[in-house]
Amino acid sequence: MLEYAFMRKALLVGFFLSIMVPAIGVVMVNRKTSMIGDALSHSALAGVGMGLILGFDPLIGMVIICILAAFLIEFIRHRFPQYGDMATAIIMSIGLGVASILSDFAPGGTSFESYLFGSIASVTTKDVINVAIVFVLVVFASIKEYAGLLAIAIDHNTARLSGVNVKLINAIFTLLSAITIAMAVKLVGALMVTSLIVLPVATTLIVAKSYKETLLTTIILGIIYMMSGISASYYYDIKPGGAIIIAAVLGMLIFFIYGKIKKR
Repeated sequence: MLEYAFMRKALLVGFFLSIMVPAIGVVMVNRKTSMIGDALSHSALAGVGMGLILGFDPLIGMVIICILAAFLIEFIRHRFPQYGDMATAIIMSIGLGVASILSDFAPGGTSFESYLFGSIASVTTKDVINVAIVFVLVVFASIKEYAGLLAIAIDHNTARLSGVNVKLINAIFTLLSAITIAMAVKLVGALMVTSLIVLPVATTLIVAKSYKETLLTTIILGIIYMMSGISASYYYDIKPGGAIIIAAVLGMLIFFIYGKIKKR
């Protein structure tokens, strides 16, 4: 498997994403905003259509669309807090609507489809470099703003009263989340990104007893699921996104059974 350059690139990008996505997933789940990831990943398809039609890298289009969608959701959520879920649904609907129209004009249906379920063969050297740069930024921000993210994940108002710069940290988190999700779409697939955000966290919550333990265990599980899924995709010629999610579901079942046995 490692003798092929495209597999080495896919595994390297997968390793970076397996740390980045669960790291933002822990915060999203605790903030009860995990469905924003779903809205962003689906909206990213509009960026794919733009890139394929206009002839530039679809990743650039996805990043632009995801950033715009993420900050629009945050704007609506803060302007109309009672309609937070509706804001997510509105942006996702707009993104999907635009994507469905652009897909009719995008050259090469197979290229567009690969962004729905992910593709290990589509990862380029440029993708590896881009993901590596964002990986460094996400890890740095996660460590530097660990206390602030923890406070925000527990309660916004308490965090604000504690002196945390909630607006700045939210802005940084929203920006990095949007870019991370956009980059994950190419390997994992737009329809699968949310599952990768939620399932490792959901699995960890079965056994974890603290925020720190949840974060570390989620990242470890993310790496295991990602590497298992990519390997299965290569050996059994299946979509990487689906393989990764099946591995995550099996992991969650194992942890659930373990938790039940431990209680007894």
